[in-house]
Formats: sequence, structure tokens, C-alpha cells
Amino acid sequence: MAAAISRGVVYVHSAPRALCPHVEWAAGRALGRAVNFDWRPQPVLPGAQRTEYYWEGPRGTGALLASSLRGWEHLRYEVTEDAGLGTDGGRWMHTPDLGIFFAQTDTAGNTVVPEDRVRAAMEAAGSDAFELHRQLRVALGQAWDEELEPFRYAGEDSPVIWLHKVG
Repeated sequence: MAAAISRGVVYVHSAPRALCPHVEWAAGRALGRAVNFDWRPQPVLPGAQRTEYYWEGPRGTGALLASSLRGWEHLRYEVTEDAGLGTDGGRWMHTPDLGIFFAQTDTAGNTVVPEDRVRAAMEAAGSDAFELHRQLRVALGQAWDEELEPFRYAGEDSPVIWLHKVG
């Protein structure tokens, strides 16, 4: 039986120019093939580069990509893996200040907060509504979204590179 094929996107929101070839090498290693990203200047952070790369690979490739990019302190990125038939998707976000965050996603791309995580937030908050609000923001990755948002908007006019497997 063939492995389930998954799709997703690597968004490198900001990388120092000197790091760009290393990012490509790491992503290519995770994908099992050489890749060439179309790097563009990141207007939010002068001197930084940004790129988007659509990938296709076996289920779990999103986690491999996110792990391959982890550890470079000056890198801001997101990796998505689409949900498939009977499987959740995923979203990994990384910032230099916050580190990495993972969330499950549904078929529409919404973040899924598991029941156990909601219960843990309720338990930690007790009757404090403000603490519950804070705990749920953490569960949703709001701090990562807030830090990455200006970098996302900077790429609205970026071209899309689609990757298709033929045969």
C-alpha cells in the first residue's frame, strides 16, 4: 500500500541572507530532494529575505520540515500540512523570541484545541475569567500569530510556487 500523500506550505517569513542556502538545504533534506526557493526581500525587516514554498510528500512531512528548520535563532517561519482523509493537519510556527508552537488543524485550516487542553486551561484558571482567557490564547498560539502577522502581510503579493508530482 502506498503512503498517503500530503501537501502543505513552508513560509519563511524572515531569514538573514547568509542563512538562505542553509534553509533550502535543510528543507530539501526533509523532502528528500533538492529545492530552490524564490527569495524576496522582507520589507518588515531590512536585510532579511522571505519565501513561500508549496510542497508535496508523505504524511508527516510537515513535522519533518518544521524540525529541520528549528534551532536557527534568527529564523521566522511557518509550516502547514493539510488535513487528509481521516487525518488531522498541522501548523508549526517559529519565532526567535518564542521558539516553536504546534497546533492540529482541521480540513478548513482551523486550529483544533483538544478537549484535554481546554480542560487543563479551565483547571488552571479556576474561576478567574482573565486567566482562562490567557490560557486559551496560549492554546491557540496567539503570541506566535501576533509576532508573525506583520511578516505575513508583507508577502501578500508574493508569487506561489506549486509543486506537483507527475506519474
